[in-house]
Amino acid sequence: MLNKNKIFTSLVGLVFFLALTTNSVLAKPNKEVEIPVSGVEQTSQFQKIEQPLGLKFAVALVGLGLIGAELWWFMLSKTKSQKAKINQGIQSVDIVVDGGYTPDRIEVRAGEPVKLNFFRKDPNNCLSQVLLPDFNQALDLTINQITSVEIVPEKPGEYTFTCGMNMYRGVINAQASEVSDFSTN
Repeated sequence: MLNKNKIFTSLVGLVFFLALTTNSVLAKPNKEVEIPVSGVEQTSQFQKIEQPLGLKFAVALVGLGLIGAELWWFMLSKTKSQKAKINQGIQSVDIVVDGGYTPDRIEVRAGEPVKLNFFRKDPNNCLSQVLLPDFNQALDLTINQITSVEIVPEKPGEYTFTCGMNMYRGVINAQASEVSDFSTN
C-alpha cells in the first residue's frame, strides 16, 4: 500500500512539474534578440540561385539516362532461358547463383520430376537462400557448393523461385508434354 501511494504522489508531482515547465518554455519572451551578422543583409525571403542553362540541361539528361537504364534493366532486359535436360527420367537444370540466377527462366515438362541444382558463387547474403513458394521449399545455399532440390510441377504454368529477400527471381515454365501417355486402339 505504501508503494502505490509513493508511486501515485510521484506521478502527480511529475505532472505538475511538466505543466509548469511547459508553460514557461512556451511563453514568448518580451524582447526580441537580434544576432548581428557582419556584412550580410538579412531578409525574410528566399534568394534565387541562378545556375547556367547548360548545367541544368546536363543534370536533366543524366537523370533521364539513369531512369532509362533502370527501366531497361528491370523491364526490358532479356532473360536467359534453358530447357531441362532429361537424365534417367528426371529433368535436370544447373542454375548458377551469381548476382542473380543463370538461367532465370527454365522450361520443363509438367507432371514429371525436376531436379534443380543451385551452385552459389555470390557471397551476397540475399542469395544465401532460395525460396520455391509453390512447392513449399526453402533451401539454404552454401558458397561454392551445389545444393539440389527435386520438385514436381503437377500442372502446366509458371512457378517462381526467389532469393530470401524476394529481390532476385526466376521462373520455372512447366509445359504440357506433347506426347500423350494414353494410346487409343
